[in-house]
Amino acid sequence: MEVYTTENEQVDALRRFFIENGKALAVGIVLGIGALVGWRFWQNHQSEGAMSSSLAYQQASEALAKGDAPGVSAAEKFSSENKNSYGVLSSLQLARYHADKGEFAQAETQLRTALTKTKDVDLQALTALRLARVQVQQGKADDALKTLDTITQAGWAAMVADVRGDALVSKGDNAAARAAYDKGVAANPPQALQALLRMKLNNLPG
Repeated sequence: MEVYTTENEQVDALRRFFIENGKALAVGIVLGIGALVGWRFWQNHQSEGAMSSSLAYQQASEALAKGDAPGVSAAEKFSSENKNSYGVLSSLQLARYHADKGEFAQAETQLRTALTKTKDVDLQALTALRLARVQVQQGKADDALKTLDTITQAGWAAMVADVRGDALVSKGDNAAARAAYDKGVAANPPQALQALLRMKLNNLPG
């Protein structure tokens, strides 16, 4: 990757990349942001089930990674048969698979399913954030805003503000979107997300 010498150059590069990649990046940021969280969660919950469940989850994940019909079917079968943490992670992977293909309705179905399988508040927050993002992509801004209202943990504030702003922009409410993005910046998120929020603020009309 090219090395940038000033913060302004970094933000300009991010802006150009966002303009060029648009919707795919908007979805990808949220759908991809929980990858490490998901992996750590999976590691920390090995004791929840037998080793056979762990192995079956790994096999389903590897099958889905192939991207062919049998692999997708195997992952769907595993997800539907496991009402536990492994089933949640499998549903999240299926949601990302469908979102990457632009199949947002199918992604929404998987995310709604995942929400019914866990009581872990952080995993619920991650799932709800992804759900709100795909709802925005489907033109369901009001549904997305309601979904975001379910995420109350302070640690998710900046990411919630980011998606909330996008939902409000899609409704044409730029003033409320500006307030949401400002709230995200005020939450002092990591540099990449802060740069993205500032870019969105700068691109708002008026």
